[in-house]
Amino acid sequence: MNGEPAQIGQRIDPTEDAVAIDGVEIPLDPDLVTWLVYKPTGVVSTMSDPQGRQTIRSLVPPEPVTNPVGRLDLRSEGLILMTNDGDLALRVTHPRYGIEKIYHVMIEKPVSTAQVNRLTTGIELDDGQARAKRVRIIDSSQGRTIVEVTMTEGRKREIRRMFLAMGFDVARLVRTSIAGISDRSLAPGKYRALSLDEIRDIYARSQVGDADG
Repeated sequence: MNGEPAQIGQRIDPTEDAVAIDGVEIPLDPDLVTWLVYKPTGVVSTMSDPQGRQTIRSLVPPEPVTNPVGRLDLRSEGLILMTNDGDLALRVTHPRYGIEKIYHVMIEKPVSTAQVNRLTTGIELDDGQARAKRVRIIDSSQGRTIVEVTMTEGRKREIRRMFLAMGFDVARLVRTSIAGISDRSLAPGKYRALSLDEIRDIYARSQVGDADG
């Protein structure tokens, strides 16, 4: 704590003291809240919507007010964070930190390994080149293909546009993991709080970005 080993029974002031576990500083402010939410399709990942569609804000408690970390488009589903921790939100969204998000992408036609590997070499889009960190085919049967795509940035509809540039329409897109955090038991429309270990892991994974900056 504050650069010194903590003692058993030692008290801390979460608003003043700096606490690190295994060298990774973690936020302890009790007013900070981070939810892991499963966004269903048809829900917009914004705080309000001029068209009156359901927003992700409606899926979590109204207080304290938390904001979506990044986005998932209307037709996409899966995991998204809601938080009032600005530092954590920056670490998850800014490409410099290299936080990985994993998606399962279903294409309703056969796709070859050579074709999906183009995603890692780079696809030219109208707002610049886009590149996946890793890709692999996890299922290819009954005339459809499911591709696991790992990204470290999140431009608007980026994955859909990458596949479309190769001539493939995305039938379903599900974000299954953020910074190594996944939860198969979380149903669409449900949420839970991140554990302290999960928050610490996000900070640990983003330390490379801190070192580079």
